[in-house]
Amino acid sequence: MQIGLSSHQAKEQYKKYGPNLIKETSRFSALKILLRQIKGNFLVFLLLAAAIISWSVGKDSTYYTILVVIVVIIGTGFIQEYKAEKAISSLKKAILLFTNLYRDGKLKRLPTEQIVPGDIIVLKDGERVPADCQIIEQKDLLVNESILTGEAKEVHKSTDINNQSAENADKLFMGTFIVSGKATAKVLHTGMNTEYGKIAKLISGTDKELPLQKKVDRIAKIMATVGISASIIAGLIMYFFDRGGEHSIVDILIVIIAMSVSAIPEGFPLVLTTALATGAYRMSKKNAIVNRMSTIETLGETTVICSDKTGTITTGKMTAQKILTNDNEYHVDGIGHDLNGHVYFNGKKMVFGEHEDLDILTKIALVCNDAYVEKEENEQKLQINGSATEAAILVSALKTGADKESFSQQRVEEIPFGSGHKMMSVMIKEGNKYEVLVKGALETILDRCSKFNNHGRIVELHQGHRDYILDKNNQYNHKGLRTVAFAYKHGESKSISLDNELIFAGIVGMEDAPKPEVKEAIKMAEQAKIKVKMITGDNINTANSIAHQIGLSGKAITGSELDEMSDEELKAIVPEIAIFARVRPEHKLRIVKALKARGEVVTMTGDGVNDSPALKEAHVGVAMGIAGTDVSRDVADLTLKDDNFATIVNAISEGRMIFNNIRKFITYQLSCNASELLIIFVAIILNLPLPLLALQILFLNLVTDDLPAISLAFNPASRDIMKVAPRRRAELITPQLYGLIFFTGFVLMIASISIYYSYLVLTEDITLSRTAGLLTLMMLQIANAFNFRSLKWPVAGSDLLSNRYLVYASSGSIIGAVIILYTPLNKVFETVPLGWQNWLISIVVSFVIIAVLDIVKNSKKYRFYR
Repeated sequence: MQIGLSSHQAKEQYKKYGPNLIKETSRFSALKILLRQIKGNFLVFLLLAAAIISWSVGKDSTYYTILVVIVVIIGTGFIQEYKAEKAISSLKKAILLFTNLYRDGKLKRLPTEQIVPGDIIVLKDGERVPADCQIIEQKDLLVNESILTGEAKEVHKSTDINNQSAENADKLFMGTFIVSGKATAKVLHTGMNTEYGKIAKLISGTDKELPLQKKVDRIAKIMATVGISASIIAGLIMYFFDRGGEHSIVDILIVIIAMSVSAIPEGFPLVLTTALATGAYRMSKKNAIVNRMSTIETLGETTVICSDKTGTITTGKMTAQKILTNDNEYHVDGIGHDLNGHVYFNGKKMVFGEHEDLDILTKIALVCNDAYVEKEENEQKLQINGSATEAAILVSALKTGADKESFSQQRVEEIPFGSGHKMMSVMIKEGNKYEVLVKGALETILDRCSKFNNHGRIVELHQGHRDYILDKNNQYNHKGLRTVAFAYKHGESKSISLDNELIFAGIVGMEDAPKPEVKEAIKMAEQAKIKVKMITGDNINTANSIAHQIGLSGKAITGSELDEMSDEELKAIVPEIAIFARVRPEHKLRIVKALKARGEVVTMTGDGVNDSPALKEAHVGVAMGIAGTDVSRDVADLTLKDDNFATIVNAISEGRMIFNNIRKFITYQLSCNASELLIIFVAIILNLPLPLLALQILFLNLVTDDLPAISLAFNPASRDIMKVAPRRRAELITPQLYGLIFFTGFVLMIASISIYYSYLVLTEDITLSRTAGLLTLMMLQIANAFNFRSLKWPVAGSDLLSNRYLVYASSGSIIGAVIILYTPLNKVFETVPLGWQNWLISIVVSFVIIAVLDIVKNSKKYRFYR
């Protein structure tokens, strides 16, 4: 056994070299984010143009205010995006990576960042190399070094210095990953001292396209184009239909500025970033770590979930229940990895050494096994290090009283378990004799067996006994037990084959029960019109048993049947199949492609390195945070901290909610912008004095538009969020919603301009009339925000406090109104103080928009969205 460092030596090395981490120098920087707020936001340039025009016509207060607004937009956008980037980065780090290494003479599993030079680490297929290392031992080691070399071809590694075909063939480098095989290696360099660390500044994450951002930008450009076009038309009307020179060029430019400003949705970038960052944080609290922001939108569009069974749908904590040898059947009690259990035969407790057939199987279970356990202080509970299946097999063997130290054997050859051949073989040497020990899938093992141990006699494995074994295996599978078969053979030299002419030893049946919350999650997915497909390497009977327990119905098919189908044939039948059994990783890729060819939006789970192609091919690749490999987590869009199917369904619900909330705040904000634009345009057509000034419009946009709009991003999910079919690549604003926007804007315009005109007729005081119209529009927009908590359900009868942030934002907007009416700022905004009667009128009128939209929502012809 490799000794490795002591805890004291490791502590000293840690002080000297620091944590084994790569500093993220190029993921994001404050300067890049700041420049992005300017370069990527054409609204800033529109406002800047308005500021320049204001300055040129002598409107200094408007000029300086617009500049302040630009600074606020850039500043708040920068702060929000910087916080979002930091949040996403920290969420990714929430999944702690571990490495198997020798410390104090024992094999332990410690956080990767605690690795120091001199440590002896153990690596296997699918794991990313955590530091630069010197290989001590290896078996069939194949490494992908493309992250360093750019070459996709895998590299064979060896410890034979005289037979190396490439430079550094006995070295492993941080960031590369093990494609197949296993290795024991000594750590040479860690962190920024590795080859990877030296070029870390050259390695930057590619910015993923954010479809939502493009959709929002497109809407903002449309609105700005409409606004600018309308303002130019209004200016031309004022100029050509001017009676007696009432309007100077300056007056016309002021109108153009006011209308242009009214059409600019300044808050879009800020609100979008807030919604996505908040959504990602909420999802992390539900154990779903978003690796890419674009994932959030796609999640909500998912139509099919393809999920692994083991560890995702089931607990992944295997417990051996049955052991079958020749004609003997043993019962194993105990739960999980608790040693308070025994092996029984006909009610009698078995001890190692009493039954030869059980002893042989126990030896294979202990020796042909890469799992290892560490006993805790009470000597009963075990810390498992290894796969769940191997750990369960190991624990069942330990319950006979045997342990690995019971056998004075030396492992001289091995074929690791692989998804292709579905078995693991080891050759051991005891004295001068050799023995091959094998475990794996029953069909694979049985095909390679020619004999079996019949009460101490090695006899021919005839068809009758094969049928008996398969029948018992089917019985176990129908009970939901997963089975692993065992075999062996003896030899006089190392030249014996490791995978044929074997002697059948028996099978172990293990239970991996479904997680209790999965059944409800399956039901929720079906209500949401999302099809669920279970994909497993287990046999079809076990898969069907688990499917029955979780309420998953549909046809089942095996990997061998898939092999006989063309891609077109698979495409034709894939909608009917709910269970895929005995599949290999390449089958997953075919399944994803077949579903995508039918127009489905696919979310696929995977945990192994060979699952990576399927994860990349799927619209949303989901990796496992606990059982997943480093490689699968790297290519995935979403990582589950708890490896739970229910978390996927919850994440889809969150994705739908986030998209809907973005749709709500955009529709709300555009309706407010439309009302301001219509008010000015109608006033010009009616030859009325300008009802709103540019500065007042800016205040409306920032205070009574943006604050409630941001709060709508925190809106709770509607009660039918998971009871409707997924949207299909939907635009944020549909033609129906554009209709709703202009209808709402029209109602707001009618109510506001009516108050403005009434005051103008009654008082002939333009400043008072503007102030009253401004206050009324503010109250209308605040009330309108409550309409847009749902695009389907009316306000009447709903809980007004369901979104407390909207209540806070509304209060903030009212406080803002008080400030510009009753403080010296009223001179800047050209407003006057109003009495309580004026406030009462504005508040009463504001209920008009709620009443009108409630009537519309209750109409049978109303067909808008949630």
